[in-house]
Order: sequence, then structure tokens, then C-alpha cells
Amino acid sequence: MNPSEENFLTNLLSASGFAALPARTNSFRAEVKAFLQSSFEPMPADIRARSWMGFNAAFSKKLAARGWVGVTLPAQYGGASLDAFSRFVLVEELLAAGAPVSAHWIADRQSGPLILKFGTEAQRQFYLPKICAAEAFFCIGMSEPNAGSDLASVGTRATRCQIDGSSGWRLNGRKIWTTNAQHCHYMIALVRSSGEPQDRQKGLSQFIVDLALPGVTVRPIRDLAGDAHFSEVFFDNVLLTDDALIGHEGSGWAQVNAELAFERSGPERVYSSIVLLEHWITCLRKTPAVSVHAATIGRFATHLATLRNMSIAVTAKLVNGDSPLVEAALVKDIGTEFEQSIPSVIEAALAMDPDALVDAELYRAVAYVSQMAPTYSLRGGTREILRGMIARGLGLR
Repeated sequence: MNPSEENFLTNLLSASGFAALPARTNSFRAEVKAFLQSSFEPMPADIRARSWMGFNAAFSKKLAARGWVGVTLPAQYGGASLDAFSRFVLVEELLAAGAPVSAHWIADRQSGPLILKFGTEAQRQFYLPKICAAEAFFCIGMSEPNAGSDLASVGTRATRCQIDGSSGWRLNGRKIWTTNAQHCHYMIALVRSSGEPQDRQKGLSQFIVDLALPGVTVRPIRDLAGDAHFSEVFFDNVLLTDDALIGHEGSGWAQVNAELAFERSGPERVYSSIVLLEHWITCLRKTPAVSVHAATIGRFATHLATLRNMSIAVTAKLVNGDSPLVEAALVKDIGTEFEQSIPSVIEAALAMDPDALVDAELYRAVAYVSQMAPTYSLRGGTREILRGMIARGLGLR
């Protein structure tokens, strides 16, 4: 299926009444659809299935030229001054089409809003216009080899030092599973600036690290599908000036939790396998087997409608200025289960008739998504970490 065709699932959801986006977003959705039809060349499903892991700086610049990178950032910094509902619509359409958005994704989704909220005015004026122009790509420095999803135990350390007579920081340590680090210009890293790992949340700070600085080494990690969108990043006596610190020293834990609410709640936590599902339905329409799988398609549509409604509810909280950590964790956990179920169910459906001729594009797409699906419950926080957060939020632990 290419972007010029009607999208079965998103049209179904728009008519279902399950989710209520503001009416003002309808015209914006139509604008995004028109852009995709004219600017996004059709690609096979196995390529489009990469979508928010597909790095394409040229496509990101096309979006930026329309004002669609940093859409929620204020116009004074180059943004579109739109709200999170509009960003939801934009993201939903991009993911449904399978557009390659990975280049600007993290800067748009969380790095930009984080700098806007906690950064200095000088940081806002320097970084935000570059983000909105798709000239500065960011990655996230959270996970570490000995910490994983337990962010409170990170060991990468920034220590005070003098740089040419001025106060600064010396950074040592490493981060892992960093998406697109080999392509990015900057990393926002959560590091320990005081105390010891056993101090947990105390003494953590966030720094903007220019990945071109001496002492930074980026080593890509190749995955099962043959891609290399993850990296391990090493810091060996990297010198940071004082203006690399975001917010106050020691406030990193509160800041990173605010950031994770953006990371865990969007449509990308529901739609990672949507291109595969769409293409399977498209292939089924050409065969008598479509009636055999009607109930399965119905279950997928019902689950998707419910998850979409939950994600929009979290978006509403973000619009109101809330920090819905528990709600976002719930959406991410349930959404991950849904995303991971799609390739396994489709594989089982194909296996029901081993003599049937399988569409080659569908076969490649299901093979790719099956290989990548296990990572869905790792990125953005493991299932165990998320369920612990949910339990605490409900007063169960």
C-alpha cells in the first residue's frame, strides 16, 4: 500500500467514534495526507515498515520546510506553535504511510521540548531553530551496559574541571542502544554529576554533548535484520563547557522523567507494526482467505481503536501541561503487546496454508518486523520497569 491509497485502519478509526481529536485537526490531517501523496515516493512494505527507525535526512528537511519538525515549539524559535494534538495527527499519518522519520524524530519528540522547558534562553536560541530546520539531530543517552532500564544506577560521570580558565565538566563513561548516534549531531545524556551509583536518583544531571568533540567514539551495533540504527557511545575525558548542562545540576532525574512522558505516549508506541498489518490486509483483499481472517482483522481494529483512544487521552494531559508518567507507561506497555502480536499472528495465518503463494513483499515485511518486534519491549523502558511504575502509581507497591 502506498500513501496515495486510502488507509483502511485510520479511516476505520476516524469513523468509529472511539477517539475524539479536536475538530480543528481535521484540516491539518488533510494537509499532511496531501503532502505525503505528492512528496513521498511509494516504497515496498518492508522498507516502509522501518518508518520511525528509517533515517532519511532529506525527507526530514522536506518536513522542516513545511514547518513540520518541532511543530509544538514556539514560532520565535522556528517552530509551528501547534499543540500536541496536531503533532499526534502528523505522527499518525507519517507512521501509517511508513515515512522515514528517524532523523529528526527524537529531537522533535523530546529533545526540543526538554530544552524549551528546562534549558537556558541561550540554549533555546541556539538549538531549537536548528532542530526545527532539521539541521540538528539528537539522540538519547540513557541506557548503559551495567544499568539497562534502571536509569537511577547510571555510572557515566561528569566531574567539575577547568577549561582554559573557565569552569566546565569532564565526561567519562559509555552509553548503549543509542538510536542513530552515528548520524546525530548531539546527545542529551543522563549522567552522574555527584555521589555514587548507590545514591540512585540523587546527583544525576543532563548534559548536551556535541558528538563531534574529541574523546567521543561511536560504534554502531548491527541487529538481526542487518540494520545498524543502534550504537554504543564512549566518552573518554570529553570536555564540556558549563553551558552544556541542562537545568540545574542534580535535577536530571526529574527532567528525564518529564522527557519519558513524551517518549512513551505517542502513536509510535502503537503503530510500529502498522505498515505490516496494512499490507497483509491489502494482500488478503485479493484472495478468498479474507473472510477466514475477518475476525482477526476485527480484533486488531478494536485493540487499535482502544489504544489510540488511550494515547490521545495522554496527549490531552500533555496539552494541559501535565506530566502523565504512569498513564504513558501504561500506553507503552499495552501498546508494545499489540505491536508484537501483529507479526506473530500474521506468521501463524500464513502458516495455516503452507501451499498458498505468499506475496513476496509481504514475506519480506513480516520477516523484518518479526526480527525487530522483540526490541519493542526494550526501547523506552522494559516491560518490567513499566509495570513497576504502574503498580506504584496505583498504590500496589
